[in-house]
Amino acid sequence: MTSTGEEQGRAGPPLWWERRRDVVWDVGIGAVSALECAWEGVGFAREAGVPVVLGVLFGFVVGATLVLRRRWPVAVVLVAIAVTPAVMGFLLGVVGLYTLAACEVPRRVTATLTSMSLVATLVVMYLRTDGDAGVTPTLVISLSVFVAVALTVPPVLLGMYVGARRRLMESLHERADSLERELSLLAERAEERAEWARTEERTRIAREMHDVVAHRVSLMVVHAAALQAVAVKDPVKAARNAALVGDMGRQALTELREMLGVLRAEAPRSVERVPSVSVSVPAVEEGPSLAELEALVGQSRAAGMVVELSVRGEWPGCAAEVEQTAYRVVQEALTNCHKHAPGAEVVVRLAHREGEVAMQVENGPCDGDAGGAGLPSGGNGLVGMRERVLGLGGVFVAGSTDSGGFRVSAVLPCARGVGAV
Repeated sequence: MTSTGEEQGRAGPPLWWERRRDVVWDVGIGAVSALECAWEGVGFAREAGVPVVLGVLFGFVVGATLVLRRRWPVAVVLVAIAVTPAVMGFLLGVVGLYTLAACEVPRRVTATLTSMSLVATLVVMYLRTDGDAGVTPTLVISLSVFVAVALTVPPVLLGMYVGARRRLMESLHERADSLERELSLLAERAEERAEWARTEERTRIAREMHDVVAHRVSLMVVHAAALQAVAVKDPVKAARNAALVGDMGRQALTELREMLGVLRAEAPRSVERVPSVSVSVPAVEEGPSLAELEALVGQSRAAGMVVELSVRGEWPGCAAEVEQTAYRVVQEALTNCHKHAPGAEVVVRLAHREGEVAMQVENGPCDGDAGGAGLPSGGNGLVGMRERVLGLGGVFVAGSTDSGGFRVSAVLPCARGVGAV
């Protein structure tokens, strides 16, 4: 504990009091009770035939026990009942019963001590007024009952009310604290979900940027390398390659512009969707389909790659995101062939089955004499393909072949997969 904490601990209320004002209040009311009982001790000493000093001292000690009312309320009430025959301790009895009813003492104890105080007051009052001249027995009994009830029942009822109200306030404070803790936890979880959503959104944007731009730019680099090689020897082929580079650049810009347009359109809605985060990441609404696969293969052929396309089965028609994912898998696999296997023969197989579509891109061993275009690789292509396929509940396998080539295979359900909720 720090020195400041020690000073605060020493400055706090002593013993059993919770607040400093409770100490002041109990000491003050205890002093008043002690003075009252000391004054009433004079009459008690004369009746008992003892010295007045002893009666005053006895009354002072008895009245001062009211200071202990918060710590030992049962003992205070028992003292008040015990001195009832001496006709002292009016304030002691009333405040003691109030404290007893307001604290956490069991109700049966409160009822027992209240009954004892009521009977003691009734008996003492009856004995004190029974011998008075001109007082009928009915009046004596009525007056005794009235005084006993007046000195016992009101403080007990008031104490029960104050105790119930205090417990209610404590319960409300505890409930408020509990709700505050729950709200804090919910806020933390909402922040975690929002951060998760932002991370997933960044991953989706990075994957879309990679798929849209990488293939086109890779073809542009391949054509640029070919253009550099034939610029002097074959001007006609160089011009054709230059035109292809321009076409590829325009197509890349068009696809990039479409994707950015979709992202801008989704930006206002993404804020509202943060509290309920879905498991899979939605694809761009507008994208390529399997119908454009022939054109995709043709672009690689135009770049000098030997590509064979094989399509089997009747096209049953798939969900838009499934066709887009299948297209992107083939596109990325062809891009990897341009990067890592220049001059290799490539086979693209597409099979439409009942309820699913399968695709496979396999390249043979790379021709060691073929000059590559020096395309950089970020290592994210296979990761992005796997994420796309698994997000739709499909199967993805990639690895080297026995002949020294590389094969990428994927199977997708025609409907939205179970992996995406």
